[in-house]
Amino acid sequence: MPKQTFFNLPEDKKERILNTAIDEFSKYYYHKASISRIVKNAGIAKGSFYQYFEDKKDLFKYLIGRAGEEKMKHFNPIMTNIDNVNFFEVVRAMYITGIRFAMENPRLQQIADNFIRDNDTRLKQEILGDNIPKSNEMFISMINKGIEKGDLDPSIDVALTASIITNLNIAISDYFIKEVKGKDYMEMMPLVDKMLYILKNGIKSKKEGEK
Repeated sequence: MPKQTFFNLPEDKKERILNTAIDEFSKYYYHKASISRIVKNAGIAKGSFYQYFEDKKDLFKYLIGRAGEEKMKHFNPIMTNIDNVNFFEVVRAMYITGIRFAMENPRLQQIADNFIRDNDTRLKQEILGDNIPKSNEMFISMINKGIEKGDLDPSIDVALTASIITNLNIAISDYFIKEVKGKDYMEMMPLVDKMLYILKNGIKSKKEGEK
């Protein structure tokens, strides 16, 4: 989290620093990104940077967190209509909304893509460790609502199912970037539909006459 001195800055200066940082992290992987370039392009002294942030990781984690918050705001219309929509349709709509957010914010999406491609597993574990509980909490709420509506089996372990869906979301993005090597995120939707099919139907063979 940035230091209070950062939050005390005028709004235009804060946004200039953050926009410069977004540019830097969208062009370079985390370990290649340079504080020196950020402060130069933002027009601030290097000493000032450390009055605002502990280090580069502090800034990076703040940007990731802000991007996540902005993305969550785009989910609000979906979540307010959750009572009227099937659980699986809600999850699919969230993917489409997330893809639209990526298309509207290409620099933020490039930062996410760089993060996925980065081989620093320790950094990934640290960043994801901060965000996974938030995702699990959201899916726990959605699953409970799905159970209430009769969309989902009431005997399922809600916390475990939420964790599985969260990790599937991470895995499908990782697969799309590293294996499919896709660039147009709308091309991810067939993979999403396959994942949702598995969630709905499981992987057990469907023998004739078997329920």
